[in-house]
Amino acid sequence: PLVVQFKSSWDALQKGLSPLDAAEAGCARCEQDQCDGSVGFGGSPDERGETTLDAMIMNGDTMEVGAVGNLRRVKNAVGVARAVMNYSDHTFLVGESATVFAEGMGFKSEDLTTNRSRDIFSQWLNQKCQPNFRKNVFPNATMSCGPYKPQAKLQSGPGRKLGLIDLRSHDTIGMIVIGQNGQVAAATSTNGATHKVPGRVGDSPVAGAGAYADSSAGGAAATGQGDIMMRFLPSFLAVELMRGGDDPSTACKKAISRIKKYHPDFFGALICANTTGGYGAACNRSPGFTEFHFMVSNSQTNKPVQEKVYCI
Repeated sequence: PLVVQFKSSWDALQKGLSPLDAAEAGCARCEQDQCDGSVGFGGSPDERGETTLDAMIMNGDTMEVGAVGNLRRVKNAVGVARAVMNYSDHTFLVGESATVFAEGMGFKSEDLTTNRSRDIFSQWLNQKCQPNFRKNVFPNATMSCGPYKPQAKLQSGPGRKLGLIDLRSHDTIGMIVIGQNGQVAAATSTNGATHKVPGRVGDSPVAGAGAYADSSAGGAAATGQGDIMMRFLPSFLAVELMRGGDDPSTACKKAISRIKKYHPDFFGALICANTTGGYGAACNRSPGFTEFHFMVSNSQTNKPVQEKVYCI
């Protein structure tokens, strides 16, 4: 299915639209098609069974960014992110207020729940709310649903591992578009982590974490365990490494390795592209995740081509 969304972006570029328009078009198509269940409406219900959306878009010429987090009842999250960029001086809007802004900009308000997301939520409740993202709470979150209260004493360290979390529950569409004149644009969209705590916003809409674009160096976009990855700003780091002379593959690997030092088993991947058309990717080897597939299209291929890298 990703070929279709990627083709939407490539076709927009071929029609003379800007790289920013092309990045938005690809992500919007993925939202509409509910890519892998991890993008758009009807996926990744939170602890209350609601689907909320995160998205961002960045102009590497002007360094403008528009982003939304925890967006409710609006399907076209990347379109709302673009509206934040175009129709406000802000960078990031979140929650119900982001929805009010979207409605004011003409976006339709509608239920993001589907039969599929209801089934996911119902099954989770029947499994005593397993898995979940809680820690240091009572009752024991590994055995019971909430409501939860804080434990009197915190456990030291990072808390229990999220090994039971489905890898697909952390997926994102991230796009980097390099225009004919070297303009770089990036965009992301996701419905976040399945069974997340309501209000959670991941790395995808955070500039420098989920994606980053700078027309003087290149662009990068990330996917994976956003709560971990956003602490390291891997997309920003990779772009800065390319600015310093690293090729895209090396820049991606170094950015992933920075996270791996602290979280050896984290699930995550990064794609990178420079302004001369070079590209690469890297991923962290973790249980059930040994290779990463991504799509590329340029003047040589003139169509979307799938490539893969083996994780480090």
